[in-house]
Amino acid sequence: MKQLYLECNMGAAGDMLMAALLELYPDREGFLKQMNALGLPGVSVTCVASQKCGMTGSHIRVTVNGEDEVSEDVEPDDFHGHTHDNGHEHSHTHEQDHIRSDHFSHHDHFDYSEIETLINGLQLPEQVKADALAVYRLILEAESNVHGVPTEQVHFHEVGSLDAVTDVVGCCLLFHLLGADSVTASPVHVGSGFVRCAHGVLPVPAPATAQLLMNIPTYSGTIRGELCTPTGAALLRHFVRHFGAMPVMATEKIGCGMGSKDFEAANCVRAFWAESENGTDEIAELSCNLDDMTPEAIGFALELLLQNGALDTFATPIQMKKNRPSTMLTCLCKREDREKVIQLMLLHTTTLGVRESACVRTILCSTFFSAYTNYGAIRIKVSSGHGVTKYKPEFEDVKTAAQKHGTTFDAVYKQAIAAAEAHF
Repeated sequence: MKQLYLECNMGAAGDMLMAALLELYPDREGFLKQMNALGLPGVSVTCVASQKCGMTGSHIRVTVNGEDEVSEDVEPDDFHGHTHDNGHEHSHTHEQDHIRSDHFSHHDHFDYSEIETLINGLQLPEQVKADALAVYRLILEAESNVHGVPTEQVHFHEVGSLDAVTDVVGCCLLFHLLGADSVTASPVHVGSGFVRCAHGVLPVPAPATAQLLMNIPTYSGTIRGELCTPTGAALLRHFVRHFGAMPVMATEKIGCGMGSKDFEAANCVRAFWAESENGTDEIAELSCNLDDMTPEAIGFALELLLQNGALDTFATPIQMKKNRPSTMLTCLCKREDREKVIQLMLLHTTTLGVRESACVRTILCSTFFSAYTNYGAIRIKVSSGHGVTKYKPEFEDVKTAAQKHGTTFDAVYKQAIAAAEAHF
């Protein structure tokens, strides 16, 4: 079982989260190469060593046409005077007035459909695109609530900029590549004071950030500045299953993502990584019998459950009372997701009850690495444990490469296998 714990004692920002996760990923150069080849206009992503309060880590720098953005923290006694860079990501609240991109240069704000078009056009696994768009939908809903307007009338400012898109996509890609079975985090330090945004001077946490962090444990403190940005809050809300104390885990790696500003405390996000030796975990098996649903409706329910955190779903033909041919729908999920999954099963099927049993799985621990072929980089899933090692090219990567190069699926798959064999 692969565990990831995020320590947010100095808040969370997209660039800091990306740097912390990148320190856990074994192929740093491959990741940076992939990010810089996405085709985001004018975007450059680099990673440099950084040190805070004697701690060493990494700092991610995202520039657009050679420029990078910073946020402005404001002293309460001088809203129109001296400002302070808080050292987190290029501010993703509302301090930037326009996007510096040839593609988007015709106006200074963007709606969700434009962000969706941009992300869907990137050469990324479908799951990464789906995660990135889900993060933006969270921000969209928060902005809608804050400004009191329908979601279709919300226009992004800073969080729609190319540097913000890069942060969101980069974090989603790293979460995908690491493939953690469990993602937990500490309560989130939000900072204090004020921040200057496109709409004016706002209190910390900024309204959109506060909305995104609802029902998540947070706290303030003596450090003045915006420690948690809307982008960081949305990423945490999407990926983290539980907030609280660090779980019992035998930590194998620690990633440290640094901000640029120096505070009295080390300005960083730490990511703790562990893989259990015994390769076992506990899951919930949920099932129900269905004798009055069409195959299409059952298929819809199966897909919906997978999209909402189920580990696996399947339908089994069964014979019920009075010799009725029926279907048993079974869903496997993490224990912490059981209530949500049960609710979805009750809502989207005709069943009147869901059976539950606890199961212990013996599993192989999986990681990913990129194999380079004539058709580009193909991710290889490597699963090992209990004296067994298996590796397999990712279907979506092979399919995308075959379509892009006008060749067969089999040709790309065989090259990926050959590259994997050479690697091992």
